[in-house]
Amino acid sequence: MFIGDLDKVTSLLLSLSGRLIRVESALDCVDPETGHQERLQLLEKKKQLLVQMGEAQELKEHVDRREQAVGKVLDCCLTPEQLRDYSHFVKMKAALLVEQRQLDDKIRLGDEQSNCFNNLQPHIACIQFHSVLWHGKRYCSV
Repeated sequence: MFIGDLDKVTSLLLSLSGRLIRVESALDCVDPETGHQERLQLLEKKKQLLVQMGEAQELKEHVDRREQAVGKVLDCCLTPEQLRDYSHFVKMKAALLVEQRQLDDKIRLGDEQSNCFNNLQPHIACIQFHSVLWHGKRYCSV
């Protein structure tokens, strides 16, 4: 049960931090002249995410206290080697969740870039064709 809660809280923190980063990035891109309403909405979203992040941090602290309590109980039941293995497992579980999220984000970004490139490719070919006609240059692809 403790390990499941650790997974859930770690995933929640990663999700909230990713959403917060996206909102802050969107805030940086809002046009100060025309995007007043959008900016207000994004600021409200950021405020909500910060509150949720604080609540998730409290949950993480609670899970950390439970981890210590479980460790004390296991200290009486397990050999020192088994206790080290358990402690290593708990630390690696959280680290692997973070790494998995980073890899998922990189895959998603790669897919988005690939889709964007595929959508631009016909336009690039058209621009190159018109450039050949206009400038009399010849382009060859490698």
